[in-house]
Amino acid sequence: MTLVSVVQMNSQDDIESNFQVIESLIQQSKAQNASLIVFPENFVCFAAGKQRETAEQFESIQQRLEKLAHQYQIWIVAGTLPCPFRPDGSIIQDGRVRTVSLCISPERTEARYDKIHLFDVQVGDAVGGYQESRFFEPGTDVVVTSTPFGNIGLMVCYDLRFPELALTLRQQGAHLLTAPAAFTYTTGQMHWQLLLQARAMDSQCYVLGAAQQGWHGEKRQTWGHAGATDSRGQVLSMIGYEGNGLITVPFDLATQELVRTSMPLMMHRKLIHY
Repeated sequence: MTLVSVVQMNSQDDIESNFQVIESLIQQSKAQNASLIVFPENFVCFAAGKQRETAEQFESIQQRLEKLAHQYQIWIVAGTLPCPFRPDGSIIQDGRVRTVSLCISPERTEARYDKIHLFDVQVGDAVGGYQESRFFEPGTDVVVTSTPFGNIGLMVCYDLRFPELALTLRQQGAHLLTAPAAFTYTTGQMHWQLLLQARAMDSQCYVLGAAQQGWHGEKRQTWGHAGATDSRGQVLSMIGYEGNGLITVPFDLATQELVRTSMPLMMHRKLIHY
């Protein structure tokens, strides 16, 4: 059995202040004997106008996170960071950036996932409409990475609405799906818990939904409720309070395998084969 932590943050636009919270949460996670900690989307800097500026610091921020992973001997799923270059190293020339989620071991960065599904949606909140594709270039590659406690399939926020991604990650060997998010208050209230449960039920993976919560500037409000669902789609734990915090839940490969063999969903699929 392995213990895994899922984080809720109220990140703002001050990178140093956010890093103080990040290290404090890692310390809490280690005190609970967790092997993995999952941070939310935009956890190092939450500021719509600062994406390109933050992206220019991508490599230095990555190095700081690698040092923390090594110092505390913990695996980190580094929420999301804006990145000015693609996985092959080519620079994005049109001024946009990639939304990147890193999986970092105590030794090095093990995997990089670039968010595939971009949030171009009209929402009935103070912001009104979101058009991520104006500022972000979508990724194309599905990413599963191995760890000592199971294989992690990487997702980000809006990706949760697309069951085919979760199923593809399962087919490629994932045991845990990580979903760093910054759901709007409006959409989160309607669908956040439902989506964590649905993707876990579809894929028979654990889903670890790290979340931003609260106000970020005058208009942007996120839902929070960082949570974890098991391989049957049941909620193991979910944060019900405001502000920074974490939950730590047990994950066991043998128990998951029992769930999958007793109801072999991947074997029974007829219409779409993964």
